[in-house]
Amino acid sequence: MAFAAIVRRKFTTHFKLPSLCFTNQLFSLNSQTQKQVFSFHTESTSSGGDGLPSYMRGAVFWEPNKPLTIEEFRMPRPKAGEVLIKTKACGVCHSDLHVMKGEIPFSSPCVVGHEITGEIVEHGPLSDPKTVERLPLGSRVVGAFIMPCGNCSYCSKGHDDLCEPFFAYNRAKGTLYDGETRLFLRSNGKPVFMYSMGGLAEYCVVPANAVSVLPKSLPYNESAILGCAVFTAYGAMAHAAQVRPGDSVAVIGTGGVGSSCLQIARAFGASDIIAVDVQDEKLLKAKIFGATHTINAAKEDPIAKILEITGGKGVDVAVEALGKPQTFSQCTHSVKDGGKAVMIGLAQAGSMGEMDINRLVRRKIQIIGSYGGRARQDLPKLTRLAETGIFNLSDAVSRTYTFEEADKAFQDLNEGKIVGRAVIEIM
Repeated sequence: MAFAAIVRRKFTTHFKLPSLCFTNQLFSLNSQTQKQVFSFHTESTSSGGDGLPSYMRGAVFWEPNKPLTIEEFRMPRPKAGEVLIKTKACGVCHSDLHVMKGEIPFSSPCVVGHEITGEIVEHGPLSDPKTVERLPLGSRVVGAFIMPCGNCSYCSKGHDDLCEPFFAYNRAKGTLYDGETRLFLRSNGKPVFMYSMGGLAEYCVVPANAVSVLPKSLPYNESAILGCAVFTAYGAMAHAAQVRPGDSVAVIGTGGVGSSCLQIARAFGASDIIAVDVQDEKLLKAKIFGATHTINAAKEDPIAKILEITGGKGVDVAVEALGKPQTFSQCTHSVKDGGKAVMIGLAQAGSMGEMDINRLVRRKIQIIGSYGGRARQDLPKLTRLAETGIFNLSDAVSRTYTFEEADKAFQDLNEGKIVGRAVIEIM
């Protein structure tokens, strides 16, 4: 009876116990009971959630080289500091494809998809009032694939792209930062893991630090690419390369991320902007995105051509957006003395890149890895770039698919049929 009284007090005074676990107003003790640690989760203390369906659909990756299947899930619910988003669109990215092909280890089964737009429909219980004020119910939002906790040693210094819980929990275990997924199959309640927020679903739970308001002038479908393709490009050009007006830039690989790098380089005032690819169709479109020169690496030596364009010096910045040992080498050999070779393409696990050590040392070549931008600082900037037209979203998105065509979208990506970026429209 004393225990029940404390619980009733929770609902009236918001008294916080160290740890009780509630779901649908019935409580159960979690696995940490032995340590006398409990946590609250009750629908009655969360903001929003009225009128939500009891289940939703999501696209599930089961095992490498097997098709995605659309499955029904219990409605995911956010916890403190998280939001529930009604997903409108999700981008089609090579990072998901690497997971689906077994090239990058990840927990399975999982819901892939990590660049999304949507509408805020619920806040987790006990969320900071400032978060609720910043992201009121009904807000149109875009989510970043790197989801900063906001509290770790890196996040506290503004380095959201190195967030410790993101890599320790999401990338290593497929969960959010309490070590638990938010996705459970409707049929049997079995857990399904999350690649980032598991965005290829009708609803998804996202840490609020990874979400920014999307202006009404920007469409849901095209804006989805802001959360990864553009976000990754901005991190590479602004933070890793620190591109300055007048810099010469080469981008090797002009898919969704590489073509975004071209647009960001142009926005930053780069002079020579060189696009390198093996498909003439992609190179033709690269000129729309700001390329001043194009090189088909299947027809000519890209290193020799870059040196020719730059008067034998090489570029100030070269960006590798494919994740292949060959293009890693091309990138490092394309920069001038003191230049920056920025690597953003993910590779098959265990892939190695080679570099002439003496040239690295004597000529002060900088090799820099860059995974993405910094959500809290950069995502609002990217929406402004798109809103003002400095970044062209409409040309960047070349194809759209329905939710039911999710597996076909990734098949087309794998077969090189997508020029630029494709988006899956969900609602």
